[in-house]
Amino acid sequence: MVDVRRAPQYRHRESDRGHSGPGLSSAATQRTHDHARREGRRDDHRSRRLGRKAPAVNTTITTAVDSALAALREGEIAWGRTSLAQRRELLEQIHANTAAHAEQWVEVAASIKQLPADSPLLGEEWSSGPYSLLTGVAALIESVSALEQGRSPVDGFDIHPAPGGRTAVEVFPGGIFETLLLNGFRAEVWTKPGVDAATVRARAGLGQRTPHETGGIGVVLGAGNIFSIAPLDVLYQLFADNRVVALKLNPITDRLQPVLEQIFAPAIDRGFVRILTGGAEMGGALVHHPDVDAVHMTGSSVTHDAIVFGPGPDGAKRKAANDPLLRKPITSELGGVSPTIVIPGRWSDADLRFQAEHLVTQRLHNNGYNCIASQVAVISADWPQKQQFLAELRAAFDRAPARADYYPGSADRVAAARHHYRNAEPLGSGGERTLITGIQPENSEDALHTEYFAPVYGVLELAGDASEFLARAVEVSNNEFEGTLGINIIAHPGTIRSLGAEFESAIEQLRYGTIAVNAWTAVGYLTARATWGAFPGHTLSDIQSGIGVVHNALLIDEPERTVLRGPFRPAPRSLLRGELSLSPKPPWFVTNRTAATTMRRLTTFAKKPGAAALPGIFASALRG
Repeated sequence: MVDVRRAPQYRHRESDRGHSGPGLSSAATQRTHDHARREGRRDDHRSRRLGRKAPAVNTTITTAVDSALAALREGEIAWGRTSLAQRRELLEQIHANTAAHAEQWVEVAASIKQLPADSPLLGEEWSSGPYSLLTGVAALIESVSALEQGRSPVDGFDIHPAPGGRTAVEVFPGGIFETLLLNGFRAEVWTKPGVDAATVRARAGLGQRTPHETGGIGVVLGAGNIFSIAPLDVLYQLFADNRVVALKLNPITDRLQPVLEQIFAPAIDRGFVRILTGGAEMGGALVHHPDVDAVHMTGSSVTHDAIVFGPGPDGAKRKAANDPLLRKPITSELGGVSPTIVIPGRWSDADLRFQAEHLVTQRLHNNGYNCIASQVAVISADWPQKQQFLAELRAAFDRAPARADYYPGSADRVAAARHHYRNAEPLGSGGERTLITGIQPENSEDALHTEYFAPVYGVLELAGDASEFLARAVEVSNNEFEGTLGINIIAHPGTIRSLGAEFESAIEQLRYGTIAVNAWTAVGYLTARATWGAFPGHTLSDIQSGIGVVHNALLIDEPERTVLRGPFRPAPRSLLRGELSLSPKPPWFVTNRTAATTMRRLTTFAKKPGAAALPGIFASALRG
């Protein structure tokens, strides 16, 4: 289980309807049958492990794993008896605990990532840490409350047809505060083709529609880059899949264990969650334990294949024969190489500068240690403003604040990219960043297939005007890039209008889990009701960006993608150009001077939303 980017992680899922309370005798009978089925599966797992000679594990790890899973087996029984009202109360306690420990969370994150206490980059830790968990928990509270009242979680959200026989649920904005705080942004979740609005309403809720039908024990191995990934994944296991959870933290984040244990204390006390630390051996012991029913991981396809098929030549043989070593459900979020399509148009100097900073943010947020970091800009070779845009891009890479390369192996990956591409340009105050131009899709380019997970950025040029270029860019993005997690499109509003149906058709044709228009796909990660994961269709032997979704706080069944749209220009320039957007430079931009203050205030607002907090948030945001 060696990962050149991240230590592993793990997940899976379930569904249906109802609530516990009266009729417990039938629910108990169902649990007895479920328990018998799981015991049978565990016997199968044991025999398979013996037949495949699973590696021995040291007794300390065995004891820790057995103890955690024994508590979770008891906790699963209690979870099945927990009513929707009690589950809502549990979420409310987790929300309150997150608010209480948000400051401590960010302090620990800053120490791990070596960020000074006065750095604007601390805004990243507020936004991708406690803020993300607070908003995710709040959205789940609303969904569970709806089910508790006999309603569908999607009631009150606009549901309308989407291209190709799909159905779209407008998941953002979800109220006046979201409209004001991210004015000009909106997001939709599209279902798979053939799923109509009535089906969306009837099935929304997943595992919380039948809370008494529990899904066993799931294992999640936490990511080491974005610190809200693990706790949000735990919540998805609990509520979408209706199973209790063993979380193993990535060793990078071990210092966060006390914070997370305090946040999840009410779930830990009742045996619904256990949090463990350790390395690959601990992860392997959990994943292959016969009492574990499902696995979720975040990491690379290399790690995934080592878990599913085993490491080394034997694992490669099993993969080729499609003969998994891991015989239990596994879902995954594996990143990939994310493109940003820049459609040619007539841009002002301010537009060129702003969008260059936008692309640099897509790469340098968290220093590039993001599964959704943009790695290649796809631009038109025939764009009259190409050279001016590339000059602004270089300048933005140089302007971005310096930061520590805290993630293991980062410098080695930068060096490997520079060795592979002799024309690689060092950028940044210390030359720590790299820009690669001249990439061609026909050459099976390394930059299109290797996720660098470091401050390395490529530029791929395709011929054509807006229409020709867009058609070719969609084809290349679908067929030449590794992974399907997310794609960004940057286009002038006038260009979008002139393309008309061609532009909307391009969005339909793109095979990505999140598609962001004039926004970064990471905003989809921050949008609690949006889905997060690869485009459907990958298999264990061709995993790409993974299988399944997370977040999805409306608990929508059979989602296919999230489509996110944002403003091309920030306010006030957007208003002067006739765009109805009040959003200033986003606080997630790496060049935002007040990002830490803005995101801290937004996190405080997420603890207890109220109009009184808005002036301070707006004042800080406008100074950014």
